[in-house]
Amino acid sequence: MPVPLVHVLVLGGTTEARRLAESLAAPAPGSPGSPVPVQVRVTTSLAGRVSAPRLPPGDVRVGGFGGPDGLAAWMREHDVDALIDATHPFAATMSRNAAEAAAQAHVPLLALRRPGWVAQDGDRWHAVGSLTEAAELLPALGERVFLTTGRMGLAAFAGAALDDLWFLVRSVDAPEPPCPARMEVLLDRGPFTLEGEREIVRRHRLDVLVTKDSGGDATAPKLTAAREAGIPVVVVRRPPVPEGVPVARTPDEAVEWVRRL
Repeated sequence: MPVPLVHVLVLGGTTEARRLAESLAAPAPGSPGSPVPVQVRVTTSLAGRVSAPRLPPGDVRVGGFGGPDGLAAWMREHDVDALIDATHPFAATMSRNAAEAAAQAHVPLLALRRPGWVAQDGDRWHAVGSLTEAAELLPALGERVFLTTGRMGLAAFAGAALDDLWFLVRSVDAPEPPCPARMEVLLDRGPFTLEGEREIVRRHRLDVLVTKDSGGDATAPKLTAAREAGIPVVVVRRPPVPEGVPVARTPDEAVEWVRRL
């Protein structure tokens, strides 16, 4: 009996997406209860916003699809059997496009989302709904800001009301204007260590941290360093997954979802 081929399109750019592609590129011969083994072809799509991304195994495409209509057309043209949205938890537009495209192309869709962070004893968190709200809150919290929300969206912190604040902006690639008036850029990529985060807080005399609730372990040490230093943390809440889309919390759960198709 021929082994069925399942073509999975992964909307990637995260550590979980890369781990998922690694698992799908070399799948187990079958899962318990499966009558036949399954062969998986995996294609990972990257947005192209990072200059030197870590490429996953399998096929890789870089660049946008042209909205939900373009994504649906691409899936039909390439005989995609399943779509997994493993983008960053804050890539809300791409997630909405994925839901609409999956419905158009009649392709099953799964969202892979790492769990969000949970405040612990001693944390001084201030939850907000957007970068704009985070910027509005800063003058009341501190003067030397550790801004770890990435290079996109810095315009929210470029207003004259924040000119008295100093920002340490950490991102993978150099940000482009508009940016905060007084800032230093730290180009780095996670995972980060607790010792390293402590040193950054100490050396730059930081007194407030701004972060998105991206979850995961790679960037979580900054939260511990902030807790130890007793500094407040402005946490931008993540947008919800589109209604009706099932969610896997780990790459292993996503692999099992594929094998059940």
